[in-house]
Amino acid sequence: MIAAYQAHCQRRVDSALEPLFEAPRPELTQLYQAMRYSVINGGKRVRPLLVYAACEALGGEPQRADGAACAVELIHAYSLVHDDLPAMDDDDLRRGQPTTHKAFDEASAILAGDGLQSLAFEVLADARRNPQNAEVRLAMISSLARAAGPAGMVGGQAIDLGSVGMKLNQAALESMHRHKTGALIEASVRLGALASARADERALKALHNYAQAIGLAFQVQDDILDVESDTATLGKTQGKDQANDKPTYPALLGLDAAKAYALELRDQALHALRPFDSAAEPLRELARYIVERRS
Repeated sequence: MIAAYQAHCQRRVDSALEPLFEAPRPELTQLYQAMRYSVINGGKRVRPLLVYAACEALGGEPQRADGAACAVELIHAYSLVHDDLPAMDDDDLRRGQPTTHKAFDEASAILAGDGLQSLAFEVLADARRNPQNAEVRLAMISSLARAAGPAGMVGGQAIDLGSVGMKLNQAALESMHRHKTGALIEASVRLGALASARADERALKALHNYAQAIGLAFQVQDDILDVESDTATLGKTQGKDQANDKPTYPALLGLDAAKAYALELRDQALHALRPFDSAAEPLRELARYIVERRS
């Protein structure tokens, strides 16, 4: 089921993303090419899937979630472009292809990331692409800005860079990853719920608990794959975290315990969805997929 749903959502969000990369003037062609390369180059589209699935779980129509799905993928892509830069993680491979700064150059990569970040909020603010009322659009913009900024993803990256070579305890490691990885996943679920126009506080709380669990599970599984998988399967350099002496769950807990923890987080996510009916089945399948994926 999840493979078909994923393919359907990938086609939907890619179709909505493609027109965003048409350069308005010839002198901006390279910038828009670098932006497009950073987004339309594969990827699992997990965050847009969560947007659509959360919207549909509350009975919303998927077309109401197109703008939010685009926005979270644009923010995710920008973060990857900047994370891969020499000043950050210094990676040459992403999604099985040269990273943006290798395919173009460092300046183009920085500007492409900046452009993608700004474009995400432009999309959310545009009633043609995000057909919610103004109050809901503002709430969506605020949620995404907080998740992407120093209180969320950017702050998590800063903590990550400052933790190289350090031995973090589990609480500190989880705090870092709730910011770096979890915040945008939580925002994806929240934006999807808001897009449905049917979200009440009870539903938002349950979905928040679900998103917190899968956000952490996603990072635990990433750490496991960095140990167990290979570069060809991952589409990025395998073993990079260990080589850079970064704190990870397998290093802290041991590989078997890290796998058990990922399953525990999956079960927490599924438990959070108990109030929902079969319309939330894609969310349940995504929770399972996150801890079973091999890339």
